[in-house]
Amino acid sequence: MPHRTCLSIVLAAGLGTRMRSKLPKVLHEIGGLSMISHVLNTVQAAGSDAIAVVIGPQMDELETQLRARENVAPFVQNERLGTAHAVLAARRALESGADDILVLFGDTPLVTSGTIARVREALSAGADMVVVGFEAENPFGYGRLLMDGDRLAAIREEKDASASERVATFCNSGIMGFSGVHALRILDAIGNQNTKGEYYLTDAVEIANAQSLKVVAVSAEEDEVQGINTKGQLAKCEAVFQAKMRQAAMENGVTLIAPETVFFAHDTRLAADVVVEQNVVFAAGVSVEDGARIRAFSHLEGAKVGAGSVVGPYARLRPGATLSDQSHIGNFVEIKNATIGVGAKVNHVSYIGDASVGSRSNVGAGTITCNYDGINKHRTEIGAGSFVGSNSTLVAPVSLGTGAYVAAGSVVTDPVPRDALAVGRQRQVNKEGRAKTLRAKLQAQKDKTR
Repeated sequence: MPHRTCLSIVLAAGLGTRMRSKLPKVLHEIGGLSMISHVLNTVQAAGSDAIAVVIGPQMDELETQLRARENVAPFVQNERLGTAHAVLAARRALESGADDILVLFGDTPLVTSGTIARVREALSAGADMVVVGFEAENPFGYGRLLMDGDRLAAIREEKDASASERVATFCNSGIMGFSGVHALRILDAIGNQNTKGEYYLTDAVEIANAQSLKVVAVSAEEDEVQGINTKGQLAKCEAVFQAKMRQAAMENGVTLIAPETVFFAHDTRLAADVVVEQNVVFAAGVSVEDGARIRAFSHLEGAKVGAGSVVGPYARLRPGATLSDQSHIGNFVEIKNATIGVGAKVNHVSYIGDASVGSRSNVGAGTITCNYDGINKHRTEIGAGSFVGSNSTLVAPVSLGTGAYVAAGSVVTDPVPRDALAVGRQRQVNKEGRAKTLRAKLQAQKDKTR
């Protein structure tokens, strides 16, 4: 079968005033990714050759992000005169001659590439127009899809529907597909004979039928096509996204001890036999390899965790953290832009930033790499098989050779050679009997204040 070219038009002109935010609505995030990016990724996965995004005026931040993506072009709708008017704002793209024209909304982030593929399959099979519908648990407020056998006869809005039509539960998601041969003719025929004087995309169904074109509907899950207009709906959509991510993880062999307490980003990748304990957050850019364990109350972002490694509890992996296989990162440890070697351990209350920790090394409790001088960042290199005693301070730039040993409580400012012992502290001095005298003095001072 020859390739069918596809143009997707994503409507994102709404400013989202009900979101109570200065941020354009479609830039609010689900799973750490903006709504509009979810939709763009979906249509690209479904085979779109080009994407036109219709935005409102003065949406500079959104326009900048769109122009940074390949095969995506923004079009500005200066007047908000309805959904059909918004689609026609991308007339230049519509005139490109694509075989399939898809219309989606930037605030419907959970629509899947599978649903879009079914729209394209229907167009390929001879439909001239396709509407995505869903069975609504509570259809109140939704436009109803009125079917005549396999033919979609009309979309009737709630306020215009008769009592018998309101009984219908098959509702309009707003997502549509058009044959490129007929799309412009249908859209140009949409008038504004309604109380608001706007051009409604839903009128396209009856227009296409009047032109003796084939109009059909395909089904999607209600959760998949939910739109977002408020922060409450944003939270509801996030909950649906998280539930799907958790289910997918467990189906792929991940053990979630308390699934409802684990939160994923859009690109979280967990391999089989990974165990995730309760209250763990995966921000963007995290991958965890086979058999690793992420213990409770840990937060990971932009990090790679090797096979068989253990992280946490109460650990934080920041961007650039790379843990090799069988490494251990313990409680209240923070790793940033650092590589931890095979079998290395940083187990207690430590900060390792801008560093490399060699294989089989042990970093003791309370150790920090002083990587920032107030202006620039500097690196610390810890050789394989090294031992860093508790409460040590490694002042970067500094390096420890293979097998180096740092005495507890040291401040290390100079390189430590291979197999050398570094002691960076003053010699201890004991004052015989001084503790008794000091206690008496302090007690006397305290008694005077009573």
